[in-house]
Amino acid sequence: MGKKKDKIGLGLRALISNIDDKEVTVETKKKAEKELSKATAEISISKIEANPFQPRTEFDKQELQELSESIETHGVIQPITVRAIGGDKYQIISGERRWRASKKAGLKTIPAYVRVTDDQGLLEMAIVENIQRSDLNSMEVAISFQRLIDECNISHEEMASRVNKNRSTVTNYLRLLKLPPRIQKSLKNDEISMGHARALIGVEPKENQLDVFKRVIKSGLSVRATEELIKSFKASPSGKGKKAGRPSAIDIELKKIKSRLEDYYETKVDIKRNAKGKGSFILHFGNDGQFNELLDLLED
Repeated sequence: MGKKKDKIGLGLRALISNIDDKEVTVETKKKAEKELSKATAEISISKIEANPFQPRTEFDKQELQELSESIETHGVIQPITVRAIGGDKYQIISGERRWRASKKAGLKTIPAYVRVTDDQGLLEMAIVENIQRSDLNSMEVAISFQRLIDECNISHEEMASRVNKNRSTVTNYLRLLKLPPRIQKSLKNDEISMGHARALIGVEPKENQLDVFKRVIKSGLSVRATEELIKSFKASPSGKGKKAGRPSAIDIELKKIKSRLEDYYETKVDIKRNAKGKGSFILHFGNDGQFNELLDLLED
């Protein structure tokens, strides 16, 4: 059995070693990459290193121990995915938890799919792989999206397509990064949900978000109760907040429209309307690039 695995490994190494050869044709490279995407190999765990772009930064110790015990009994059911980085070394694209658990279980090798990609491709693939499997909490998803924007120069539209999500969903995750660090930490630790966080984003002025957040935590409010609290919360000059009168149906609807417009255009929107229904709405932009993006969306 060992000899057969060695032969498979040699075949993969041959493909990997030739993939970047300048004399190899594009057609040959594509063929090699296609073969690599389907084939698996038993790779020495000592030759694999963690992914520096891994969106997940924390691994539950208890879950890791349970997975390690399962691997000891049943082996690694789902291969990890790695890329070749030269010198007979590999870097994880996805499956770091399985890799860590396998090391803990004392395995010497692990089954893996081998892919050929650059650092940007590695980052994109790692994020997409994790998000699609729902392995990340809301804050980790938001941070991953932001890294994709900053490091790979990808727009919200392109990112939505890559992760197979609506553009508004991507925008909602990114808005979490505007919350105060205390609220972000609470979301990351599962003290509040994504629904709570989305509701807190709408608290105006921003300085009062922490005040409302503390009330939510202290009273253990549900998402619906949090939304009701925020609707009735109106900041006073002292910043302590006070109960406001019941908003009219029109005011509530205008707030919903304002929120939808801000999600769609990804910018601040002001809506002004008088009692007779006359008014205007304003789209804010910070530079010529954003101005042109808004024009494109308006034309669409």
